[in-house]
Amino acid sequence: MSQVGSLSSEMETLNHVLSLVEAFRAFDVDNDGRITHAELGGILGSLGYNASEQEVRAMMERGDKNKDGLLSIHEFLEMNTKDLEGGDLANTLSAAFEALDEDGNEILTGKELHEVMQNLGLELSLQNCEHLVASLDADGDGAVSLDELQLIVDSLI
Repeated sequence: MSQVGSLSSEMETLNHVLSLVEAFRAFDVDNDGRITHAELGGILGSLGYNASEQEVRAMMERGDKNKDGLLSIHEFLEMNTKDLEGGDLANTLSAAFEALDEDGNEILTGKELHEVMQNLGLELSLQNCEHLVASLDADGDGAVSLDELQLIVDSLI
């Protein structure tokens, strides 16, 4: 029974991270992988936070690790996932990540992710796996590169 609860918690964490990725992409107007101070305020508002201009500026400064005045998706996810307990999910995705590239094509479809998760003993639905892949599919090719999947793993470790 605890495995089901744990899986439910992991899926909740994954859904939260995916919503952050989707929010980031929605406000990355020029698709350059970076958001400005103004865009950060918009993202926070879309997530239900009414942050003041001063709070947004302070968040930007805390999140902007390389001090370029912009937030990369890595910085944004790190800033918003540091308190999540996603270690088990990150480990699961890391194991899946290592098992995925059997054919050497370095891409992942929803069906492939589903098969790997089943092989790891996790009963994630094909629909959930396809949703995960679609959420991370930046170029719209119906698959996720290993780099795109690593973004989620990195944000959970």
